[in-house]
Amino acid sequence: MIRLLVAIGIGAIIGMQREHAALAEKVPGFAGIRTFIFVVLLGFMAGLTYYLLSPLVYFGILLSVAIVTGVSYWITASKGDIGATTEFTALIGFVLGTMAFLGIVELSLMITVLVVVLLSAKIKLHFIVGEITTDELYDFIRFVVLALLIFPFLPDETFGPYDILNPREIGWVIILTSGLGLIGYILMKFLGTKKGILLSGIIGGLISSTAVTWVFAKKSKESEALSHSCAIAILAASSIMIIRVLIWTFIFNKSLFDELFFLIFLVFSAAIGITLFLYFSKGKKEVFETEIPKGKPLDLVGALVFGLIYTVILLVVSYANENLGERGILISSAVAGLSDIDAITISVSKLAGIRLDFSIASIAVLIATISNTLVKMGIGIWAGSPTLRKDLYLGYGVIFIAAVIALVFL
Repeated sequence: MIRLLVAIGIGAIIGMQREHAALAEKVPGFAGIRTFIFVVLLGFMAGLTYYLLSPLVYFGILLSVAIVTGVSYWITASKGDIGATTEFTALIGFVLGTMAFLGIVELSLMITVLVVVLLSAKIKLHFIVGEITTDELYDFIRFVVLALLIFPFLPDETFGPYDILNPREIGWVIILTSGLGLIGYILMKFLGTKKGILLSGIIGGLISSTAVTWVFAKKSKESEALSHSCAIAILAASSIMIIRVLIWTFIFNKSLFDELFFLIFLVFSAAIGITLFLYFSKGKKEVFETEIPKGKPLDLVGALVFGLIYTVILLVVSYANENLGERGILISSAVAGLSDIDAITISVSKLAGIRLDFSIASIAVLIATISNTLVKMGIGIWAGSPTLRKDLYLGYGVIFIAAVIALVFL
């Protein structure tokens, strides 16, 4: 009975969306709320016949539904409407009914939500596709080729000094970091700075928190009145940088993630807490246009350079561990963090538990985080207005204190 109610609910939700869309567009729809409930129930009952009668009966019913939807599409297409969204949705609804009968309730509901979201986002999806440039499309295709046609064929074996270089792992690092940059580019393109200063800083942090710091620091000097909002964007981007540390440790070394989670989350809480404090302490939330450099959707040269940097840091940290001890590792982490937090975090994560003790690896990641934070603080203070400096002293002061507490705890 529960599965039957789920099937009815699936049909009602999809049918309601389709009927509402047909009324809004003032066009006759192939199926509305009642029809979709019937289609999903038919899939539910067809699943029953698969077991009670024969699998052939099930596929016969499925074929009948496909023929009916095909005839409907032929009739609507002959009138000039060549869209087949509702017809394909009906076939999906039939299968969802069968899934509900089989007890695959969670997955069927997830698919239902995805279907309804895609159906409701028609106008926005059309707008997004229309805004994509040829270069952006080609870059997306390059990323797919890199991820699906090149990466799977990289050898999965270690070689080189200290036997730590693995082409498959290096390729995986390049794909993940370039993929994160691609997501940041897309969000920045379609959301930009029009959604508010806080969101601008968060999205910009996915691309480069250092770039966000530089851009908004200069903006504060151009217009002193916007300094408070510029500080919010800079601190928001730095907060996302801290989250990236958690993301990379989770992906590359779950044990290190477990050890670091509470402490890094403490630093992030301090960062986002002071950011929100500054945001809500300002009565009027300015929304202004500031172009944050997005770069290319997929910078292959930059991705390869990042892979090289990651490899070099991997070798340097291994060398420091082998020849200079703990002090050498911590110094190399601090130096590497001056330019980039991602490469040193991933490198240490790969070595933790193999060549590095988890405690040393955790301290190295925290030191790199502090080092990178100090660099952005220096950029903001040097390039920003006096008002911006005051906010950054407060914001980064809170972050720095939280990071030191975490370091002392370790």
